[in-house]
Amino acid sequence: MKTKILIIKLGYSETLDREIGKVPSLGDVLRTTPILWALKEKFADSHISWLVSPHAEPLLQGNPLIDRLLVWDEFVPFQLMREKIDVLINLEKIPGVCALADMVDAWMKYGFRFDSFTGQYHAYEKGLTFIDYLYKKDNVKGSADYWQKVLIEMLGVPWAQQECIIGYKPNTEVIYDIGLNYQVGTKWPSKAMSVEKWNTLESMLQKSKYTVSWQQGLKDLYEYMDWINSCNLLITNDSLGLHIALALGKKTVALFGSTDCGEVYLYNRCIVVRPDTKCELIPCYASRCLNDMNCMEGINLDQVVKNVNNLLQMDITHE
Repeated sequence: MKTKILIIKLGYSETLDREIGKVPSLGDVLRTTPILWALKEKFADSHISWLVSPHAEPLLQGNPLIDRLLVWDEFVPFQLMREKIDVLINLEKIPGVCALADMVDAWMKYGFRFDSFTGQYHAYEKGLTFIDYLYKKDNVKGSADYWQKVLIEMLGVPWAQQECIIGYKPNTEVIYDIGLNYQVGTKWPSKAMSVEKWNTLESMLQKSKYTVSWQQGLKDLYEYMDWINSCNLLITNDSLGLHIALALGKKTVALFGSTDCGEVYLYNRCIVVRPDTKCELIPCYASRCLNDMNCMEGINLDQVVKNVNNLLQMDITHE
């Protein structure tokens, strides 16, 4: 019989960050998909189920390594408590979801569990590296490692730059040189550069004769993925768009301020621009600026344009 695997990753909590909320982090769901390659390597003959929130479902729909996609509703937890599973991987820190993971009948469990003494999350033995990661992130400056690497090594599989996997196949062709992915989710407004700076950046790019498109598909995830696919290169804040672009193999210039680019493996097709600022808190991981410096306003637009030129020059060089 095939090894029966269940992944619980709804998107309601950041996997390797203290944040827990009710607003789904769609990018966090997508950037956990490299774990699928590791599971297929460790359990070659396996059947993989993934429990996800309705908001993030389009990111996993059609994924060739997921055999059964379960979408969270009020009935699914009761179903899972009656199933027998060989391997369970819980990547949610919400206490109620951790309690569900504890109640699922599984031989091996990885990731987060429920701590009945504190009423909060903790970790299974095969997940204690997560707790160690969170501790170091809070207390040791510059200690963070790639999330993808930490997830894969938790399974005992070597890190081999496993890619994110997106199931949806966009039906658009490339029609723009550059896409401006200027918006961020409501969880982390500190990640956003001001619209005024984006307007200035657009003018600079147009002077270089690039065709530029502003973010589209703001209310429909499929349209959003189609738009990203229509751009040769994406300039983006640290947001869902970054992870979709990487999954689609797009060249990317990523703007990081309050979060740490060292946590995201960028697959050698993304250049990072950090702000020129005297703020000693970066990366602070705060949802809103703690000292009114608004670090993203320190992004050097000349450096952004230079990196765009370098990445697009690669296309010309390889023709």
